[in-house]
Formats: sequence, structure tokens, C-alpha cells
Amino acid sequence: MLVTEELKKYPKGTMTGSPNLKTKDRSPLLQTGRAAIMGILNVTPDSFSDGGLFLGVDEAVDHAARMIDEGADIIDIGGESTRPGATPVNVDEEMRRVIPIIEGLVRRFDVAISIDTSKAMVMDAAVNAGATMINDVHALTEKDALSIAAELNVPVCLMHMQGQPGTMQLNPVYEDVTASIREYLSQRVTACIEAGLDIKNLILDPGFGFGKSQKQNFTLLNELQSVRSHGLPILAGLSRKSVIGQALGLAVDDRVSASIALALLAVRNGANIVRVHDVKATTEAIRIMEVVEKVGKESS
Repeated sequence: MLVTEELKKYPKGTMTGSPNLKTKDRSPLLQTGRAAIMGILNVTPDSFSDGGLFLGVDEAVDHAARMIDEGADIIDIGGESTRPGATPVNVDEEMRRVIPIIEGLVRRFDVAISIDTSKAMVMDAAVNAGATMINDVHALTEKDALSIAAELNVPVCLMHMQGQPGTMQLNPVYEDVTASIREYLSQRVTACIEAGLDIKNLILDPGFGFGKSQKQNFTLLNELQSVRSHGLPILAGLSRKSVIGQALGLAVDDRVSASIALALLAVRNGANIVRVHDVKATTEAIRIMEVVEKVGKESS
């Protein structure tokens, strides 16, 4: 584990060390036979949709409580925006934002908590504070991230991104977007296994909106099942993203209905987890789709 003076600034929560996760906790989506809902909790001033809304601990925990009540299986906490053109945040500031929120959630709720970060020190502190999953847009390629993730032994979501947040949307180019992403994620899975991570703890995210044009995003959505490598679960995050605005000319706050439609398509096409802002509406839409599909299977 990382033991530094910086890390000592942040006291541990009620869960310390690496959680001894049960099988159902590691892969709830696979055990229940339904798509899992990941509610987004950005504690940043500049995230594209909810930046600045939940900066205080009480506000953030209360919002998480609402999402849990609405059906969220996982709360994904992020302290650094990764929107196009976002300003990087240092380790101190990122931990100041996220650790108290995680500790507040652990004290009040029995819910899976994901830390949305690429920094090894933040991963370590977050898991020691009670987070039970790592969601990394850089797929454990940043300094020390791979080795720390192996030590922490919690589920990790590996995301594909072409370029960096500041420039990724300038001119994304692929010969075959789906094949390229599948190859990249397969390579990252191999690197994780070689580093000692349990393959059962790995989840794949194709990275919608992270270095992809509108056409590339929609091609990827249509071919989502082909992204799956090593039979691993897929996470899809399309909620309120600019691809909706590009296609329909909608402002961020007007993209709820389109976001739900994309979440449904993602689940239909193979997603096991959907990362969303609008938990209640998305949960209800997905659950009714699952009921209809179940009846259809029983009738056939």
C-alpha cells in the first residue's frame, strides 16, 4: 500500500484495508441477471452536467441517498472532471473532495461505492475509506495505478480513451473504431492479469465520448457486444453526453429522454452496467424492458 505523508492527511473510514468482497459483490450484475445502475456523483466545480452542485459533504451524501432510493446499485464518485478541455486536479485537491464523501456514505449506507480516478494515491485512500470499486478512464496506465490496483484487490473498470481529455475530441480517427477499442481493452486486460489482478475483478468500458466522433460513438453502440474481451462485463456511459447534443441539438439539461433511450440500447446490445445521472427514470425504463424480455423468453 502507499504510505506517504500526503496519504496520512486523510483518516480512514469505517472500512479499512481491502474489502473482503463476496462473489455477489464483485459481480452483482452477473449474479442477478439484470443490468446494474451506476449513479454519477461528481464533486467537482466543472463537470459538464452537474459541476458545482454537490461540493459540500452533506449535499453530496444527500444526493447519493436519493440515487440509492431511486435504484442505484453503485455510486460513482469523481473529484476530477474528465470532460473535453477539463483542467487537471492535483492529488491533494482530489482527495479533499472525495474522501469525506466516501466516508459519509459508508457511515450511512450499505451500497457499492466506486471511485472515479486515475491516480494511484487516490485509489488507495478511497478504498481504505470504504470504496469497493475503481473506475479509471486511463485504464490503470498512470504511474503506480496498476500495482496499487493489484494490491487493493477490488473490481476495476478499464476505459478506453483516445488522447487526453484536453484534446481528445479535436479529430478522433480510427480505421475500425470497434476493433481498435476491443484490441486496446484486451491489451489492458492482459497487462492487469500479468500485474496480479484477478480477471474476475475486471470490467470494460469502451469510453463513449472519450476521443470519438458522433458516428464513431453510434457505431460503437451498435457493435457494443463486439467490444467484449475475455467474456468480461461491459460498462456504458452515455448519460447527457455531447453526442446527444450533436445529434438532436439539445442542451445538457434537456438530454434526459435521449439518455434513457441510449441506456436501453446499451443494455440491449450487451452492457451490464450503465452509468447515469438520472437514476429513477433510467432504472424504471430498464427494469420494464427486462420484464418484457423475460416474458418473451418464457413464451417462446
